[in-house]
Amino acid sequence: MGLRPQTLSAFADSPVGLASFMIDHNPAGLALIARAFDGGRGGLTRQDVVENISLYWLTGTAISSARLYWESKYSVIASKGVTLPVAVSVFPEEVYQVPRSWAQRVYPNLIHAWEQPRLFSAEVRAGFRPLR
Repeated sequence: MGLRPQTLSAFADSPVGLASFMIDHNPAGLALIARAFDGGRGGLTRQDVVENISLYWLTGTAISSARLYWESKYSVIASKGVTLPVAVSVFPEEVYQVPRSWAQRVYPNLIHAWEQPRLFSAEVRAGFRPLR
C-alpha cells in the first residue's frame, strides 16, 4: 500500500484488481506466489492463491483487512512488558526482525500459517501445552 497507494481502490472495483494487488503488493510475496504458477514445488498451490483471493472478494473484506494491517503496522514492535506466558513462532522472512536467537529454526517463507498449516498448528499446540 505504501508503494502503490492507488491500487487500494482496485480492492472494491473488481476481483482482477484485488488479485493484482494481492499478487504484486511486495516483491517477497510476488516471488512466493509466482512459484505456484511457475511449477515450483512446495509452498502454495494455484488453488491456494485463487481461494485466498476469492475469500476476500466474496466476503467484501479486502479493504477492512487492509485497514487493519495499516493500523497495526508497528504494534508488534511496540509490545513491551508482557507479563503473561507467551509462545512465539519466528520465521526468517518475517517483516518484523526478531532477535537472532528466536529465529534459529528453519522455516521456508513469508506466509507461514497459510503455507505450512500443519507446522504452524504444531507450534501453536506446543506453545499452549504447558498451560494445560
